[in-house]
Amino acid sequence: MTVFLCSTCGTAITPELAELATVPDLSDDERDRDKETRPPSTVPRGHYVIVPEPWGPPYIVQDDHEDPRPAQSRGPGVCREEGFVIAAGTRHTVLVHPDDAADIQPLPNWENSNGCCGATGDEGLNRACPCGAPVATLADDCFGPYELHLDPVRTFAFSQ
Repeated sequence: MTVFLCSTCGTAITPELAELATVPDLSDDERDRDKETRPPSTVPRGHYVIVPEPWGPPYIVQDDHEDPRPAQSRGPGVCREEGFVIAAGTRHTVLVHPDDAADIQPLPNWENSNGCCGATGDEGLNRACPCGAPVATLADDCFGPYELHLDPVRTFAFSQ
């Protein structure tokens, strides 16, 4: 079992979690969406998985604008002034169920939390440890995934 802690103050951000080998597949069926959280959570409560793909900014322009890929895994396509973009941000984020990090809070003024019904997660870190240090990115908008990415530099794992 593993607990994730804030690299700034050492506070536990999660309870003990069990590692998953791969990111679970999610249904795209609208009937599988939870009424409160909209899409189902990518990771079940009590678990985590390391995501090898880049997550979040910076973004780079995609080569294929005829058939663009989502900007980040399990997310929507993002078109900016320069064209469709893809995440080139942090690799190896720790993906957890958002409820498994209940004590983290939005950044002041909801920084980096823009979206239709919640945060899209494509603007960078948007959640902080109780000490105030930015540590994670929540994605909980109605059209994307429902997941929390712990930054692998701003958090660390402790296993017993």
